Amino acid sequence: MTDTLRVRRWTISRVLMWVGIAITLLFVLVALFAPLMQSWGWIQDPLVTLKNPVHVPPSGQYWFGTSRQGYDVFSRTLFGARAAWQVVLLATAMSVVVGVPLGMVSGYLGGKLDRGLLFFMDTIYTLPVLLLAVTLAFILGKGVVNAAAALSIAYVPQYYRVVRNHTVSLKTELFVEAAQAMGASTWAVLSRYLFLNVVQSVPVLFTLNTADAVLILGGLGFLGLGLPDEVPEWGSSLRQALDALPTGIWWTALFPGLAITGMVTGLSLIGEGLNDLVNPLVRKEN
Repeated sequence: MTDTLRVRRWTISRVLMWVGIAITLLFVLVALFAPLMQSWGWIQDPLVTLKNPVHVPPSGQYWFGTSRQGYDVFSRTLFGARAAWQVVLLATAMSVVVGVPLGMVSGYLGGKLDRGLLFFMDTIYTLPVLLLAVTLAFILGKGVVNAAAALSIAYVPQYYRVVRNHTVSLKTELFVEAAQAMGASTWAVLSRYLFLNVVQSVPVLFTLNTADAVLILGGLGFLGLGLPDEVPEWGSSLRQALDALPTGIWWTALFPGLAITGMVTGLSLIGEGLNDLVNPLVRKEN
């Protein structure tokens, strides 16, 4: 009976993971082909304002309606996926590049370096992600790279802690001690013997952080601290739609909000499915 339930749960997890992959691929395709669809005349230019009637509800001509500025909401929503992918992928990649090497070096060498880095990372980790991102975005200013940097700082401690803990637990294994006895350098031990063993959870964390970064980017855009005003972005679209929402203009807020929800859901399902497959101990405990 227990084995049947375990197989059933694993099957459901895998199905949901594939649902998440399908949703995420849809947003990837939208981001890749939005400029082509504009050049083919299928969608309007998201930067052209006051060309369309103001606050037109969804119809056959304007699928998602128009905004107060005369923007085509459908076009802005599609191009918002492009901006979201650019920022969140860059932010999480920067976090991995910084957090993983620091975690490996800290866990392997130990001593004062390990204690100092651990204290510093724990200090950053205790700060709310949104508050830290808002503060850094205010200092750095608007832009894709600046927004990615503001987001990445909050995720570096997570990669550091995971990789550092795995490194500490593995550096006393026999294969590491054998490599050290054979005269392998620190770089050789870290790159050849430890790296692949300590980064197994990184793809899971990368996916979940990407989902979280979409929400944080939306929050930055809503506060006017994300991307430049001329860049179509879901958070800024929600901010522009806020004033019109009490008057019954629902479509300018609904579709960007659904886009954020859909992208976060897809990435979260992938992350949870990967976590269930990559970490068999967690799956066994559950």
